Amino acid sequence: MSQTILVVDDKISAQRLVSEYLTEQGYDVVTADNGRDALFVVRQERPDLILLDIMMPEMDGYEFMKTFRREHDTPIILLTAKIEETDKVIGLELGADDYVTKPYSMRELLARIRAVMRRVNRDSRDDDILQVGDIVLNKTTFTVKVNGESVTLTRTEFEILNILMETPGRVFSRGELLEYLDAYDGSERTIDVHIRNLRTKIEQDPKNPLYIETVFGMGYRCAQ
Repeated sequence: MSQTILVVDDKISAQRLVSEYLTEQGYDVVTADNGRDALFVVRQERPDLILLDIMMPEMDGYEFMKTFRREHDTPIILLTAKIEETDKVIGLELGADDYVTKPYSMRELLARIRAVMRRVNRDSRDDDILQVGDIVLNKTTFTVKVNGESVTLTRTEFEILNILMETPGRVFSRGELLEYLDAYDGSERTIDVHIRNLRTKIEQDPKNPLYIETVFGMGYRCAQ
């Protein structure tokens, strides 16, 4: 199931740029022109994360957070042109989870979104166990079992499997998987090698995988 991101910015061009990019990355995107409109959109759409500009008419980002945080804990990333440390501190104290200073690249914004979402998902789980079919991945013990039998994975194989199992059904390109792998230096084609090795360890028939599917021309996904 796709995650929904609310983009709150009074500049329509900025809304469109961010919305188009995030949609290409597999997110559902809704927008609002100011904080007051955003409060209405939140009630209707229940987004998983909010990208919030600070300087807006009607109701600015700070006022929005003061109202919003009384009832909601949805993660917020501030989009701010202000560079003074006090402005960033105010935003964080009001409940922002992170901030990105304008101008920013789309890749940086995407990385911040993913980092915040991973942190929120990790904090909200009762434990760190993921299960898809007969595969059970334990983040705490760094172990994987298939049909109750332990399998030994390399660190990179474990991290790739973890990424895919966290959002079954979502397609990850090779480039995206590389971005997720902390301090990883390699080409996109090396992902194919790791996927092939991973399949030999978790799939009953690696040539006809049930769990790690190839989406031709796009990348890989974990079966739902």
